[in-house]
Amino acid sequence: MKSDRPAPVAIVGGGFSGTILAAHLARRGIDSVLIDGSGRVGKGVAYSTKEPAHLLNVRAEGMSAWADEPNHFAQHFEAKGGDRRGFAERRLFADYIGEILDGAVASGHAQIDHGSVVSATRDDGHWSVGFADGRSVQAGALVLAIGNQEPDRLHKFEAAGERFINNPWAADARSAIEDLVENDGDALIVGTGLTMIDLVLSLDAAGFRGSIVALSRRGQIPRSHADFEPAPVEESDLPAGDLIGLWRWLRHRAAKVGWRAAVDSLRPHSHSLWQSFDEDRQRRFLRHARAWWDVHRHRIAPDVARAIANMVADGRLQIMAARIQKVRPVDGGLEIDVRKRGAPDARAMRFAYAFNCTGPLHSIEHTRDPLLRSLLDAGEVAPDRLGMGLAVDENSRAGERNIWALGPLTKGRYWEIIAVPDIRVQAAAVAEDIARELEA
Repeated sequence: MKSDRPAPVAIVGGGFSGTILAAHLARRGIDSVLIDGSGRVGKGVAYSTKEPAHLLNVRAEGMSAWADEPNHFAQHFEAKGGDRRGFAERRLFADYIGEILDGAVASGHAQIDHGSVVSATRDDGHWSVGFADGRSVQAGALVLAIGNQEPDRLHKFEAAGERFINNPWAADARSAIEDLVENDGDALIVGTGLTMIDLVLSLDAAGFRGSIVALSRRGQIPRSHADFEPAPVEESDLPAGDLIGLWRWLRHRAAKVGWRAAVDSLRPHSHSLWQSFDEDRQRRFLRHARAWWDVHRHRIAPDVARAIANMVADGRLQIMAARIQKVRPVDGGLEIDVRKRGAPDARAMRFAYAFNCTGPLHSIEHTRDPLLRSLLDAGEVAPDRLGMGLAVDENSRAGERNIWALGPLTKGRYWEIIAVPDIRVQAAAVAEDIARELEA
């Protein structure tokens, strides 16, 4: 059956991207329905954690939801006793976003639907958004704010069964952590980025006292934030379109002003720099430079860095540059052949559980999201040229008419589009473009 409350705009995905867009539209007096069947409306995966140890990776002063009100979250955090130069707990940021969503709903211009969307089709110039329960809602505009998706299953672990946790944010990951705490055993984490950091903190907070091995090809982990003197640069001073030239510029600049200042000086220009590279250079960056860029660009709070360093020093956490050669199920766990970088041979190691922390889905063609699958199969949207997300234009439009994408789905075009400071700007621009479209 059809919903009796059609909306000018249907936003699918209730994380930060979708929530702040609904709030922007409400400010403009445009009605929207924010649809999310995950039970995490207003939070998304990133901010739904309840762990006090999970802190924001950006100082409070940089986390305003509103691009035109840069102090908005800092003032909110200070009112609760926080320091604007500090790193708030992610659950507190979720409360902040929840208050913004409550305001949008109270305005009468936003409503929430907790259904699960499975399809969207064009219907006489509008979108008919279909739900798993058989309902549908009609909308003049459709926005895809689905966020990061569950990673592909690692082929080496195909026979690992329930001892391999492919999604570290799913319910089976929580069960695995509880089992590790209760029955001991060691844990393997595949991947050494931000997701690994979160999982290690969760294991520690739960009382796990076993050994954790975290491995990746390069064994690089996120660096810590620290105070530094900013050293901004003009875009015209950068070697746009030249990946090797930019890498040399960055190394030279880091030697002069410090690597944090050098890396952060590129932030205002990241979208234009990324778009200045042709497809071959973008692929070379992803293949050779991404791991180094990520650990320097996406830094962690000093308290988190100290906690990780202490676990390494205590021998509870080992960071390893290595590859997995073979996985064998055994009683009570997995036996895994691991070859360290530079070692001639692999050695067998035994773990109770292995967790996939390699990051979100890297190929949109492998998506298991039914809505995205339906739109891709129907040709309403298309993969970007790198296959990471959806192809979008300069206004983040994902198709010919009345369809937009936000956040990580657009990383093929923008690359740096996963953090609040980037998404809030994109959301404001999309709200403006939607307003123009609906008025046309």
